[in-house]
Amino acid sequence: MVPRLSVVVPFYNVGEYIGDCLDSIARQTWTDFEAILVDDGSPDDSAVIAKDFCSRDPRFRIVQQDNAGLGPARNTGVEHAQGEYLTFVDSDDLVTRHGFQKLVRALDRTGSDFAGGNARRFNNSSGVRQSWLHRQPFVRDRFATHVSEVTDLVLDRMVWNKVYRRSFWDEHGYQFPAIRYEDYPVTLQAHLDAVTVDTIAAPVYYWRERESGESITQQKFQLGNLQDRVTSAGLVMDLADKALPAIRSRLHSHFTQIDLLTLMMAFGAVPAGEEQDLVDLAGSLLGRLDPAALAQAHRYDRIQHAALRAGDVELLRRLAIFREDGGLRGGARVLPRPRKRKQYVYNYPGLYDGAVAPELYRVAEEDLTLATSVREVKWVDGKLSVKGTAEIKHLAICESSSLRIDLVIAGWPHPLPVRRYDATDLHGDTSRVGFEVVLDKDLLARCTAGPAHFDVQLKLGRLRRRDQLRGQSAGSPGWPPGAWIDETSWVQPGPGKDGCFAVRRLSDPSRLTSIEHTPDALVLHGRSSFDEPSLFVTRPVSGGEEQVPIKVDGRDFTAWLPIRPMMEEINPDDPFSQRTTRAFRLRGPGGEEKLLLWTAGDRAVSHAERGRVITMTRSTGGYVNLHESPIRFAATAVVAAGNMIVARGPDWGEVSFAWRRFLPGTDDYVEVPARRSFSDDGWSAVVELDALIPTVDPTAEHRVSVDPTASLADWILFAVAMDGSAHAVQCEPFLCSKLPLVVRSGEHSLAVRPYAGTLHVEVR
Repeated sequence: MVPRLSVVVPFYNVGEYIGDCLDSIARQTWTDFEAILVDDGSPDDSAVIAKDFCSRDPRFRIVQQDNAGLGPARNTGVEHAQGEYLTFVDSDDLVTRHGFQKLVRALDRTGSDFAGGNARRFNNSSGVRQSWLHRQPFVRDRFATHVSEVTDLVLDRMVWNKVYRRSFWDEHGYQFPAIRYEDYPVTLQAHLDAVTVDTIAAPVYYWRERESGESITQQKFQLGNLQDRVTSAGLVMDLADKALPAIRSRLHSHFTQIDLLTLMMAFGAVPAGEEQDLVDLAGSLLGRLDPAALAQAHRYDRIQHAALRAGDVELLRRLAIFREDGGLRGGARVLPRPRKRKQYVYNYPGLYDGAVAPELYRVAEEDLTLATSVREVKWVDGKLSVKGTAEIKHLAICESSSLRIDLVIAGWPHPLPVRRYDATDLHGDTSRVGFEVVLDKDLLARCTAGPAHFDVQLKLGRLRRRDQLRGQSAGSPGWPPGAWIDETSWVQPGPGKDGCFAVRRLSDPSRLTSIEHTPDALVLHGRSSFDEPSLFVTRPVSGGEEQVPIKVDGRDFTAWLPIRPMMEEINPDDPFSQRTTRAFRLRGPGGEEKLLLWTAGDRAVSHAERGRVITMTRSTGGYVNLHESPIRFAATAVVAAGNMIVARGPDWGEVSFAWRRFLPGTDDYVEVPARRSFSDDGWSAVVELDALIPTVDPTAEHRVSVDPTASLADWILFAVAMDGSAHAVQCEPFLCSKLPLVVRSGEHSLAVRPYAGTLHVEVR
């Protein structure tokens, strides 16, 4: 019988990753598929791993060819595919368990030519994050739509997060070119050719990234790579020239913001003998881009464009290095007096060059926008303390400036006393940008379940800027703790509308009050907001729910969650962390329904056995979550003790601990071992502060930036097993709500904070 879905997996030199990739495909809830594994002349043991997988699962088969590149290997896979539908997976990536099912079912329902879904980025040190490239195109479900209706689909560059109708693919005869960046010409052509397409907001694909990150100038300069990028861009722009003006405009803006910027930044790393080649290559792309898109670029981009037109390689190099070192993190400083009405002059020290028109160094008054951040949230003596920063971009904030912050409840502003203090601003300088507001119980009691936001007004001379408080940093702003302000009112800070920081008061919420951990079960005790409640556990990622038996006494309830069934169900929703998350909600006889709020103390409850662990904890919004996954060591406490940082957590096996810092552009790392100890309370990992303060990387080409806005180093705590395998230590949610922890050592500050669920130390 011919399978409905064909999965094409080309591979080359991916022995470290291909096993996990194929396993994620085999675990799919959509089982009616064939997987064509195309060995593109791989020199390592990738083919051995692939053949072994094929011998164990008849749905997988291998095709071998001489090395020809990713595009031709995909074409080979298509030639061997037999299914009604067609999809592609890169061999170092992963697919979510329900990914194929969601896409195929959408196509079955709508008859569209292809369907695409959201994507996540992942690696071992930084966990899982939303792919910024897919955020806009797949922000919500859309069925039977088109790129002419949703121009954000122009940003959908990749071929692998989609399922195509095979008849549609063959009708248009798509072929991948034998270059890098081969996806985009095929993907955009398909968007233009399709009658309708479907978009799925749920993640269907996990896209691996380097441990060291994605900074474009961290990657080693390769002229051939950039040539392929420009060739691909040219093919795509040829397609856009025949498309609607709105599509062409969106595409040219995208190439200006991404691809042209990549070439501009390459001047910071280009070998001396290839500088003119890069000028010619970048100039060819610049010459094809719409002047309207170039005119809308950031002013610093336009300075780089002008330097490119002038062929000023030295200025291009200085501009790229200045930008990469963080010089644009907050924009450049502005001279204090205007030269013209509503015109200020940028002060990029040492960057002015006669090749660039002086007016490009000027910034309009409307570019002087208010920038805010939330840096710490905590409860002090029953009051809510919020610390953050407020500044006007490009301007130095002085003591003569004035700052007003109101808590806006149901449309009514309530002025807050503001304590201002010196803090690090966007430029890495110390200035009067820090603030603290404290909300007492009387004010919090006026809040409602509707989010109350903070209105920020900053005055500097004749300039006045106003916006809502936003920009939650990692740590307590991302995992803000809630608290009771009286017997029935719970106050929960957190994200509000449009990403602003907000406060909600929940009156008599349905809540978890305590947990008992028995050998066989987790026993939940709680209170409902309504009579005769029923308890349901759901899987937010994959859907579905199960009812949990409970005993009810009035509005109080007790529920039993057997441990063994959860431990034995190893079919995770997250293909990278192998974790499944469950949420809890109470439902009344009249259909009323509420999520279960966590009010059961400030410590998670975990049970580990046979290599797996279940953990009852809280979500970022303060609700009850249950996680099930393979054992990953987790930190539940971090303290500063003298000249040391001590991390602690539950003991789940024999491991050692080390802080790792990944070198720019590689997966290589520097490691500082942590002194380990175990006790009845669990493990501890101790490191001296000075050991984490770098001077120069071990390799001469990797020097630590001296820019004050950039961190000197970002260390991640790893647990290393006896067999050498390692994983980043997780940062337990209740610890996240107490961070950052900032300590000083001489001239340096070290901030312990979470990032994407893992524990980091950032050195400045």
